[in-house]
Amino acid sequence: MKFYDFSANDIYGEEVKMDAYKGKAVLVVNTASKCGLTPQFKELEALYEEYKDKGLEILGFPCNQFANQDSGSNEDIQQFCQLNYGVTFTMFEKIDVNGSEAHPLYKYLKGEAKGFISKEIKWNFTKFLIDSDGNVIKRYAPTVVPSKIKKDIEKCLA
Repeated sequence: MKFYDFSANDIYGEEVKMDAYKGKAVLVVNTASKCGLTPQFKELEALYEEYKDKGLEILGFPCNQFANQDSGSNEDIQQFCQLNYGVTFTMFEKIDVNGSEAHPLYKYLKGEAKGFISKEIKWNFTKFLIDSDGNVIKRYAPTVVPSKIKKDIEKCLA
């Protein structure tokens, strides 16, 4: 299986096939609205604005598995992201990233790029960079701010 074999529902409930992103660099992020790392939305949006015309897509996947930090509805999450951070990149429906109910895309991503100690997602704002051929290039810890990923994104866009 490859990244392009998966699909997920966007925040409005519409199915999005990942093959829609063929030929683009993609940054996949599990997000939360009430986390100490939530201000990363601002840097994610800045990255998106800077590189979207060069082929970058950012896909946000809200998750409530870490200290109940995204307990709102999908509509609440979308409004929060737009009002507080001006998010224009694609947000998806809330999912699980760990456990038996983990979204198939996240099961795949974790298998392709394991974390420091295990393959499980440790916290909100874990990031996965996928190149324009659908290969998972790198996994970034939650504390790695989006601006620190710029060089890797630029390599994927070159």
